Amino acid sequence: RRLGEDVTEELEYVPGRFIVNRIVRPRFACSGCEGFTQAPLPSRPIERGRPGAGLLAHVLVNKYADHLPLYRQSGIFERDGIDLDRSTLADWVGKSTALLEPLADAIGWHVLAGQAIFADDTPVKMLAPGKGKTATARLWAYGRDERPWGSSVPPASWYQFSPDRKGQHPKDHLAKYQGWMHADGYAGFEDLYRSGDIREVACMAHVRRKFVDVHRAQGSAIADEAIRRIAQLYAVEKEARGSPPDRRVNIRQNKAKPIFDDLEVWLHGQLPNISGKSPLADAIRYALTRMARLRPYLDQGVLELDNNTAERAMRSIAIGRKNYLFVGSQTGGKAAAIAYTLIETAKLNGIDPQAWLADTLARIPDYKINRVDDLLPWKTAP
Repeated sequence: RRLGEDVTEELEYVPGRFIVNRIVRPRFACSGCEGFTQAPLPSRPIERGRPGAGLLAHVLVNKYADHLPLYRQSGIFERDGIDLDRSTLADWVGKSTALLEPLADAIGWHVLAGQAIFADDTPVKMLAPGKGKTATARLWAYGRDERPWGSSVPPASWYQFSPDRKGQHPKDHLAKYQGWMHADGYAGFEDLYRSGDIREVACMAHVRRKFVDVHRAQGSAIADEAIRRIAQLYAVEKEARGSPPDRRVNIRQNKAKPIFDDLEVWLHGQLPNISGKSPLADAIRYALTRMARLRPYLDQGVLELDNNTAERAMRSIAIGRKNYLFVGSQTGGKAAAIAYTLIETAKLNGIDPQAWLADTLARIPDYKINRVDDLLPWKTAP
């Protein structure tokens, strides 16, 4: 007599497998003449190369999403009995990102079509041949995310690489952009604002960060009060999130504007009472400078209180550079920018970057360049 049963589930792991695909193309000779025929070799991501689309996607995602340098990947593959040298993997990364560059450009055009974008930059080391050391290069991130005000436009992150931090680089990147730009106080952006085509929106998170640093170091009551008042502004933003722009403006005018005005007046009142050379005075002066440029968010429902969208776009780079340490050249930096653009944009849209890149790399060699937008991650079935 059966009394029932107990079921215990156990999670197991089966390591990934390498598969060799054999493409067999018979040659046929005509029995009545000297001619012969053979089916053409199907297009592949790398001509005369051996990697399949899935393997290339795996290498890209391992490096730029999971932060595994190529030498570590080479060691992992060796344990599976596959001899893939780091130089071979580097060649694959360069050729596959070159193939995907039109897709990254399309994401860039999508970002720059927004009413408001988010901009930031971060340093990366680049080898300087002949000098025995590395130079400090830059990765720039430009983001578009309209979900906070209820828009259905897909979010995206577009990255660009430069060998230095000269202001000419963002000027070139944003030459055709017109609209609002959330950014920090980088002086190189000032030329962009002078033309009037790009209007600045400052970042409250940067303002708050300086007061947090002072409070942690000194336990300052003034810094603590500034943090408390800024928290009230974020509480209003939490209420406004997801509402249409006009509704957001209404909430901000009624609830955030009085808090914002009081904070500005209060900061002016604190400055004469403290040492002008103290870190707290520096934090207050910085806040007053940035708040004047942050005020447009109160009147524009498509703007945000901070630049955290761009800050989040830098997270993968910050983790990655601790692992791969540097890029080998400007070509390697450009490849990284393309890979980050594709992978981070896929992640923002809830798309598995491994599956999407594998499918895209298999399709793009024969795809018409004027239809490359059809391969964007938000146009691909999950």
